[in-house]
Amino acid sequence: MDFDRQVALVTGAAAGIGEQIARRLYDGGAAVTLVGHDRAALERLCRELDPAGGRTLAVEADVRDEAAMRDAVQQAVDKFGALHLAVNNAGLTGPHDTPLEQLSLEDWNTVIGTDLTGMFLSLKAELPAIVAAGGGAIVNLSSGNGIVGVAGIAAYTAAKHGVLGLTRAVALEYADKKVRVNAIGPGYVATPRMLEMPQDALDALAQAHPLGRLATREEVAEFAAFLLSARASFCTGGFYPIDGGYTAR
Repeated sequence: MDFDRQVALVTGAAAGIGEQIARRLYDGGAAVTLVGHDRAALERLCRELDPAGGRTLAVEADVRDEAAMRDAVQQAVDKFGALHLAVNNAGLTGPHDTPLEQLSLEDWNTVIGTDLTGMFLSLKAELPAIVAAGGGAIVNLSSGNGIVGVAGIAAYTAAKHGVLGLTRAVALEYADKKVRVNAIGPGYVATPRMLEMPQDALDALAQAHPLGRLATREEVAEFAAFLLSARASFCTGGFYPIDGGYTAR
């Protein structure tokens, strides 16, 4: 999985899964633009990965802002000369354990706006640049909950289901332009934020997977890297669970 001379952009790259994916692409040789809300965290990661600053770029942007995402892509192209790869990871869960009748329109709009509309706006900015570079690949972050129902998080569940439809439509639209687009569906992942939960809650989440544990960030990043690489050159329009059997039940 050699990304030498490839240029990548990762949204939600300041922490969690996005941070690990950015690390994996950088370690694979890519120049990486890290996009997120927390500029200080993005810049710290850039300095850690790339003290000389030749292969990383931190861009503070909100995926819900069309102009900001166009600018983020343009900054990547201006610094590195092209864009070949993108990972659309930015997202949030919203309120937990909230029946639909108690879910506010504001919370619904925030989750859908970030997880689904934000992905639409990210794709809208990324695709022309990738086409201009001669083609490439995109990975969208859905979830195991993108193909099953989960009570109490209706907005998140709806958004992650929507990511699959968006991914498939875009994959068909851009197949003849040499752009592959796929979605992955992680189960529960042992991110630093997740690991702040009480141990009994973590144990319950681990047991939701037949393999009996949470995914590691490295496992998710490695799978995303595979789909972006030439080794997955015949994969487009797909949804790939990485969920320890969570959706097999």
